[in-house]
Amino acid sequence: MRLKEVTIHNFRGYSSRTTLPIDKCITGFVGKNDNGKSSILEALAVFFNCDSVSLEKDDFYIGQPNCLIEITCTFDNLPAEVVIDETNPTNLADEHLLNVNGELQIKKVYKRTQLKAPTVFVVSQHPTTENYNDLHKLDLKGLKARVAQLTVNADAIDDKRRSASWRNSIWNHCDELRIENVDLDISEFAGDSKKLQEKIQSLLPLFEIFKVDRENKDNDPVAKSPLQEAVDLAKKEFSDRILQLEQEIKDKVIERANLTIEKLKEMDSSLAQALSPKFKSPPKWSFDFSIDGDDGVPINKRGSGVKRLILLNFFRAEAERKVASQNAPSVIYAFEEPETSQHPNYQEMLIEAFIRLGQKDNCQVLLTTHVPALGAMLPIEGLRLVRKTEHGPIVEYGNDDIIEEIAKTLGVLPDPIPKGAQALLLVEGPGDVVFFKHTSELLKQNGHIPHSFAEKNIALVIMGGCGTLKHWRTKKIAEQFEVPYGVFLDADLTNPVNSRVNNEHITELRAEGKKAHTTKKNEIENYLDVAVLGLPAGTVNITDTSDAKKDIANAKQVRPTEVMERYWPLMTIEQIRASEMFNDGVNYRFELTEIISDFLTMVP
Repeated sequence: MRLKEVTIHNFRGYSSRTTLPIDKCITGFVGKNDNGKSSILEALAVFFNCDSVSLEKDDFYIGQPNCLIEITCTFDNLPAEVVIDETNPTNLADEHLLNVNGELQIKKVYKRTQLKAPTVFVVSQHPTTENYNDLHKLDLKGLKARVAQLTVNADAIDDKRRSASWRNSIWNHCDELRIENVDLDISEFAGDSKKLQEKIQSLLPLFEIFKVDRENKDNDPVAKSPLQEAVDLAKKEFSDRILQLEQEIKDKVIERANLTIEKLKEMDSSLAQALSPKFKSPPKWSFDFSIDGDDGVPINKRGSGVKRLILLNFFRAEAERKVASQNAPSVIYAFEEPETSQHPNYQEMLIEAFIRLGQKDNCQVLLTTHVPALGAMLPIEGLRLVRKTEHGPIVEYGNDDIIEEIAKTLGVLPDPIPKGAQALLLVEGPGDVVFFKHTSELLKQNGHIPHSFAEKNIALVIMGGCGTLKHWRTKKIAEQFEVPYGVFLDADLTNPVNSRVNNEHITELRAEGKKAHTTKKNEIENYLDVAVLGLPAGTVNITDTSDAKKDIANAKQVRPTEVMERYWPLMTIEQIRASEMFNDGVNYRFELTEIISDFLTMVP
């Protein structure tokens, strides 16, 4: 199940009912401080009963003292069937529990006097005809009585043990159910339908939020040492055994104390009568753990950035553990300004990790950010601009004007177009620049192409990936100055989601008349000849589909982003020609030569 959109009403500054879509992979909320970005994440945390966020009276919109908070979440990608009636399956559509779009829509309404006990509604297209609009409020006995009242043919009911069968037969008996949008109060459900709330709850994603202010609290033991939270969690898991052990220790101590008192009675009975064993305070279970680096310095003695990075990944690991232990079908990770205290290199690594995380089938990622480099890497379809107005926060998205405003808010700028550039080749990263410069020069020198990129004044511009904010800005600049441009992407064969998206982008660009290519192999690193790495034979095995970048980086102890910059300039023309050669089923051809030749035609 996947979160599709959320609606917030009367939560903090959101006095107006505000609905915003959630991207299926990663959603980035950008905007100035105090505009309402964190409120969106925390409203979701309240909806999903997240342990780290509790609803407080101050969370109600201050302008309406008696207002109700409403948080509504809509889910798609629903399971085909749900077990509602004991062990028998049914589905939410047959139960009239889906909205007009066939989605599950759940609304929680909170009162100031019942912060932890919201009223839960399923917003659905439901029968409104009398005697057919209340079937979820009837137990099996009540449904049988309704069948008799309406003269429904009970003999036609296929499974008389299932309440769902009785409900469906009653609904099918009606000529006009008058289906309308209805808020169904789950608390009014009866019989086996009472289990519906638990069933629906078990279908919902697990929601985990990582808040920026944790690192800023000096008294937060997790900020001091990430393992302290692991200790606390372990103590909770073994709480029953700990209580049992504590009681056994108490019993043993009392037994020995009573023996001592008995002996004392033999010497002075009056003194012994005034004595009785008593525990003054419960035992404290404390453990002192740390993670030590290779130099023996504990991690919790490192800088705030390192501690926060470890804490953030501890959070990710713990969320995954909860998914497994609670058998949750999916997880939503929410990160508030994950870039805080991080070096730019780690900031980019975090976003890359979050994007990969969001591409998993059972994961979604939400985050807030102020950093241009991070915002520039996010897919534009997941960007949301949060702005404060005199009427409260608003959330905007989805058109070029808003994307332009997001770019301005973050300060995202395209790389400058070099003076005299006749065309642009948009590539994903610095390694691509080295890849094309070196390859085009060697191919030109050896007579395989008529010109190098430099001779044609084709500028190589890093855009971070197709569909990102930086890519969008670069395209806009190129179109504004009427400079032709092409796009080159890795195939990303090891990542099915990336591979599909990249192929879609290439197809769209070609339909627009642009020069666009992707690699046949997994990534540009897969064209490296292992001989240039200077490693013992067999250390790294590069195939067309292997994760060559990761394998080489691990073997050479360098950053993955440095692989091409370090080793592609060592490639000879013979090695390049050997790595690019492929058979199309009829002839042997040279992939990189063909791609570069096509890009060269951008300039007459």
